[in-house]
Amino acid sequence: MTTAVDRFRTAVDTRDLAALEDLFTEDIRLYSPVKFTPFEGRPMVLGLFGVLLRTFEDFRYVGEFAGTARTSADGTEAPAAVLLFRATVNGKEIHGIDLAHLAEDGRIKEFTVMVRPQSAVHALGEAVLAGLVADGLVPAP
Repeated sequence: MTTAVDRFRTAVDTRDLAALEDLFTEDIRLYSPVKFTPFEGRPMVLGLFGVLLRTFEDFRYVGEFAGTARTSADGTEAPAAVLLFRATVNGKEIHGIDLAHLAEDGRIKEFTVMVRPQSAVHALGEAVLAGLVADGLVPAP
């Protein structure tokens, strides 16, 4: 059986932003390494993924683990998957993980991104902010 996480990986691998829309709950929350508060709601998270798909160079998933984990929003135990990735942003090599929590209907309800090293986090933050401002999703600082 193909899960939302499998379809998510395929959409990211093929850079298919439209395919992501049905995979997220309307009230999805995305926790980013470059912002203290989460991005909230499907329109904002889809906008963010549009920026990320343009920003990451040579993005590839290199592993996956499945199980359960407590969500940040309400602490409930939910099916979850950890996707390990590698990418480059502005010449900086990034190692990271995506943690996807699934809702009862199987769609992704919470998504957490963690990256290292710190210099890559900084490069990613600058690139993503520029993309969000260019797309009109956040005001210029």
